[in-house]
Amino acid sequence: MEKNITPINQLSWKDRLKSYKKHPGSFILLLLVGASAVITVTVLVYLVGYILIHGVPYLRPSLFSLTYNSDNVSMMPAIINTITMVLLALLFSVPFGIGAAIYLVEYAKKGNKLVELVRITAETLTGIPSIIYGLFGMLFFVTALHWGYSMLAGAATLAIMVLPVIMRTTEEALLCVPDMYREGSFGLGAGKLRTIFKIVLPTAIPGILSGIILAIGRIVGETAALIYTAGTVAEAAGVMDSGRTLAIHMYSLSREGLHTNEAYATAVVLLIVVLLINGLSSLIARKLEAATK
Repeated sequence: MEKNITPINQLSWKDRLKSYKKHPGSFILLLLVGASAVITVTVLVYLVGYILIHGVPYLRPSLFSLTYNSDNVSMMPAIINTITMVLLALLFSVPFGIGAAIYLVEYAKKGNKLVELVRITAETLTGIPSIIYGLFGMLFFVTALHWGYSMLAGAATLAIMVLPVIMRTTEEALLCVPDMYREGSFGLGAGKLRTIFKIVLPTAIPGILSGIILAIGRIVGETAALIYTAGTVAEAAGVMDSGRTLAIHMYSLSREGLHTNEAYATAVVLLIVVLLINGLSSLIARKLEAATK
């Protein structure tokens, strides 16, 4: 007969101490995990607090003027460029990332060498430094395709950077969908394509959005790749114009050494933008998950 094993988090403290005495390795692992969690939270709180303390006092209306000059060093053009960059990069990367994941999970045969090659390639692309992407974007999009320093060149470069993240997270989300959902759909007479778009993708939406959130975070915080492709012009830019994002704006202000306080203020706004994007994405994920139930 099988013994009923009670999870350790449901045991009383006395029973837990007895269990740890019998298995000291578990107690050591518990201490290491707890210490890691405390250190992680402490570092996060310190960074956020440091930025807020040094940046909030220097937030003033002139930083949000529609035009930039050497007196107000406005970040509003950079905010507009950041939103444009995020939308363009996602427009390029999301369809290809989700489409590749659907092929790998739903259409490719098990044991297919092409699937293994694609996965290895995606993992390799994830580990390449962003400066390498910037050099590639400058040589290919800026020079070879004659796009020049533009938002389009920067977005295309960032799309290549975040494509592996979106593809791998979408693939994992699709793999987590139970096969009985697909079998039930096929049993009701639905075709392959209808099953994917009506059953599988809605169920995997929370996982897919988590990958998109990670991609947005990398796009918003990227500097090295955009310096070589989008440029550093401090004006609201069109698709084929050069412009700087918030991260590049902050880097430029801190590098000059003349507007360090404004750089901290820009960091506060950048932090708020990232939090708003993550919160909005999480809210959309919850709404879609509730709608599919």
